[in-house]
Amino acid sequence: MAPTVVLVHGAFAESSSWDGVVDPLQEQGLEVIAAANPLRGLAGDAAAVSDLVASISGPVILVGHSYGGMVVTNVRADAGKIAGVVYIAAFAPDAGESAFALSGLFPGSTLGAALEPVPRSDGTTDLYIDPARFHAQFAADLPPERTRRMAATQRPVTQEALLEPSGDHPLWREVPSWFLFGELDRNIPAALEHHMAERCRARRTIEVPGGSHAVGVSHARAAAHLITEAAAVTLAQAGHAAVDASPQTVTG
Repeated sequence: MAPTVVLVHGAFAESSSWDGVVDPLQEQGLEVIAAANPLRGLAGDAAAVSDLVASISGPVILVGHSYGGMVVTNVRADAGKIAGVVYIAAFAPDAGESAFALSGLFPGSTLGAALEPVPRSDGTTDLYIDPARFHAQFAADLPPERTRRMAATQRPVTQEALLEPSGDHPLWREVPSWFLFGELDRNIPAALEHHMAERCRARRTIEVPGGSHAVGVSHARAAAHLITEAAAVTLAQAGHAAVDASPQTVTG
């Protein structure tokens, strides 16, 4: 049975950010669900996606972007249903690591200076990217008119979610992983992505020259191709076809 692909967006984005990925996956005959990530707290967000996965018949490929990588890493790996995880410019934490802690491991992230906090009545703090900085910070390889719309529709993440430590059983220790990210990502530096991919023993690691944090939008076809590869490996029963795990670069 072909796997269902579950796409999990990250902070400062929403489900439609996967539009350019959904179309080519569906053209390949794959079932696709772009999940609504609550962005309220890591454990609760992971539970919400876990519940969605539990409702799906057959194998699942999980795909996370940005903070969505934190979430998919913490999804319950019940009954071997999850066949692989794909990180698109995403965090892949080990036990006890938070998004905030990971972002400081290597230089290059300028996200902190671009954030606008909004205190909430429940005591938490929502974080937005300043719309005036959104293009340069999040999606510098996309046209400014498109990033203005992305800035206007961004969904905030709570500060608490970014500080919450990851659980004790990272999914990437149990299933194969794939990574794609941009060379010029200003949210999650490429050096950190390489570090996480090596730690996960990724089946394939792709760094997109000139790519931004929104590489899943600007290079949607490359992202879809990698997800399709993960699905093909699942159909080949995890390793029947050789997959090159060495770091690579692509242009589109």
